Amino acid sequence: MNHLSDFFKTITERSDYLYELLVQHIFLSFGAIFIITFIGLAAGILILYKSKLRRIVLGIVNFLYTIPSIAMFGLFIPLVGIGYLNALLVLVIYGLLPVIRNTFTGLNEVDPQLLDAAKGMGATPLQIFIRIRWPLAFPTILAGFRTMVVMTIALAGLASFIGAGGLGQAIYRGINTNNSSLIIAGSLSVAFLALFADLLIGLYEKSVKARYIRVTKKNGWYKYAAIIVFIVLISLFTIFHSSDNSNRTIVVASKPTSEQYILGEIIAKYIVANTDLEVERKFGIGGGTSNIHPAMLTGEIDIYPEYSGTAWLFVLKNQQIKNADSLFFALKNAYSDQFNLIWICRLGFNNTFTLALPEVLAKKKNITTFSDLAAKSNQFDFGAEFDFFEREDGFPGLEKVYPFHFKNNVELDINLKFQALENHTVNVINAFSTDSRIRQLKLSVLKDDKMFFPAYHAGIVIRNQTLQKYPELKNLLMKLEGLISDSTMQQMNYEVEIGKKTPEKVALNFLEIHHLI
Repeated sequence: MNHLSDFFKTITERSDYLYELLVQHIFLSFGAIFIITFIGLAAGILILYKSKLRRIVLGIVNFLYTIPSIAMFGLFIPLVGIGYLNALLVLVIYGLLPVIRNTFTGLNEVDPQLLDAAKGMGATPLQIFIRIRWPLAFPTILAGFRTMVVMTIALAGLASFIGAGGLGQAIYRGINTNNSSLIIAGSLSVAFLALFADLLIGLYEKSVKARYIRVTKKNGWYKYAAIIVFIVLISLFTIFHSSDNSNRTIVVASKPTSEQYILGEIIAKYIVANTDLEVERKFGIGGGTSNIHPAMLTGEIDIYPEYSGTAWLFVLKNQQIKNADSLFFALKNAYSDQFNLIWICRLGFNNTFTLALPEVLAKKKNITTFSDLAAKSNQFDFGAEFDFFEREDGFPGLEKVYPFHFKNNVELDINLKFQALENHTVNVINAFSTDSRIRQLKLSVLKDDKMFFPAYHAGIVIRNQTLQKYPELKNLLMKLEGLISDSTMQQMNYEVEIGKKTPEKVALNFLEIHHLI
């Protein structure tokens, strides 16, 4: 009963947020559907008359269809960056197959005797296509269109992974903040949108099948074109909507963690309250630094919260500097010289990596340090997020210092590690020192006795071009210097992850307490 009440509470309190995501989802989906329909119909007709191209075109779209969608989003990041265009391209690629195949199949399977009869009566090829092939093939083409529409709407849920918005953002944020009500709300919204579209097309399909032979009626083409006209209107509205953004808009991004959502909201709300700038939020970007940093360089993102250790070791790939102040000084110079990015301030807390396991197990095995764990690591299953196994400041570097030989290394989404501990899928995880669930699950945090992990002081990174365009941001953001302690950050994380407060409310409360708005 509590879950049901939480769900309705989420729907009520966050209706504006969910409506905004729904609009984004519709714009993205219908923009893709329009492009897919145009290209798919054209390609299907082309390969009907150009048999040499048939195998090539169908082979390419079939091959692309087999590539996992999440991989396709990642593959386009170096080419077009993150955001709307990336998502649009992926959706178009995945939607082409059913439209092209059904268009060709429908047109190709028209009874040859009807075509011969039309030729015998003196009909031109264009007349044969318009009056014979197309009307008879239309039910098959419409069936492919229907499949494509439902698939595109569903697949658009993954667009939030690369910062393109849509209802998937609610799902992804729910996972990242341990909010099941938000996950359900986002999932049901995607499902209902897809089912509603399927229902409308299904009703139209039945109508067409009932009278598709009556193609000579004067208004027949208006009926057949209704869906396409609707898609054109939606797509044009999408274009006008996307181009109607204020020139004084900056993009604030975050990684997919509760802490980053909170920090992103603090930055966004602080800027909006104290300037005349508009803020576009691109929160919860999958891959974190791996995708956000390149987007900063291309200008797709203006500002985001980052950690000094991540920037120094993962982005710059430099050797560790033990002293936190020396590290930050060197980091500011390197980012300015190499990337034209500015570390404008440190927020005050150090969210360094650590290793954790249940207190009961740690006491039973007498493990208090990383070295203790390394000596007995063959008795444990270790879990960490995907990029931790790739980063030099993660597992590759860690095992060079400590001789870890775990029974299994399990790669998990960053926000599923604690569930994996509870489910006994793993019994050791990497964690962050400000994570609220360490206290909730009664975990023992081990001592990094060889001091492998550097300082991970949170700070704000901004593009120099953005500062030059909006110089008022410099003094404004510098007022956040040192305001968030380790305990304050852990408490804010706790309020979101355990107390089920929204990052927006927690961020607003922080800003009000410090009289920043």
